Amino acid sequence: MTSALPESDEILSAIRSAARNLGRPPSRSEFKSASGMTEYQVLKHFASWRDAVRAAGLEPHSTNMPLDPAILLEDWGDLVRINRRIPTRDQYRRDGNYSPGVFEKRLGPWSDIPKQFRKFAADKPEWNDVLALIPIEYARPSVVATPPFHANPATPTTRTKLVARHPKINNSPTYGNPIDFRGLRHEPVNEAGVVFLFGMVARELGYHVEAVQAAYPDCEAKRQIDASRWQRVRIEFEFESRNFRDHGHPPDGCDVIVCWRHNWPECPEQLEVLELASVIQTLSASEE
Repeated sequence: MTSALPESDEILSAIRSAARNLGRPPSRSEFKSASGMTEYQVLKHFASWRDAVRAAGLEPHSTNMPLDPAILLEDWGDLVRINRRIPTRDQYRRDGNYSPGVFEKRLGPWSDIPKQFRKFAADKPEWNDVLALIPIEYARPSVVATPPFHANPATPTTRTKLVARHPKINNSPTYGNPIDFRGLRHEPVNEAGVVFLFGMVARELGYHVEAVQAAYPDCEAKRQIDASRWQRVRIEFEFESRNFRDHGHPPDGCDVIVCWRHNWPECPEQLEVLELASVIQTLSASEE
């Protein structure tokens, strides 16, 4: 993202200001409400919210402290019991008491939580009703290919590294590299994937989408610039930022390029570039 982000000192000052008003260190949501800053802006300077609070000279609020995995799994199990089904990541984010990011930090990928819960509840009969709702997954036998040896007169025992590449099958879809970011299993491979991913994270980045259209620019949104102020921005979606140039778009008709990969070093200074590949790396590090 090429726009100017708040400096670390500005973030620390805002944390201290919120703490003075509350009489205690703020939670993450309280800080965002009071300052108008987004989680992404904080995580560009600090590894986690707790690190930012400590850097401000405060001790994180108890709700932000590390949680025992058993507490997390019990909360997840309670939600399964209530809804009679395994929650998706977004469903748990909405209805659970903790962040999915906390689970992933403590227990691994979100898709592994049912398996982790099964281990946790194996000897606890009070969870039998929940276990009955979790399918038993059988692991498929894996086949491991051994890279072949290639004769080399100079070093006859040298093993050549095998790169697993296969011919493309016609009329079969292709995917980007695996990322497993929330509900998105693979990297975007086109502009439509960029639009979908931006929709997933727009709110966390401080954007509220007003309209999406086929004409240039693609999107009109508002973003928070202060605790009580919002500003209109015009957004163009591109898979790569230089596609903006290749498509012949006039820079004065747009404020922000949202792309998967920023590969346009000569991008005009008045255009901001939001590179989602970098954004999701930052958001994936988030924890309560």
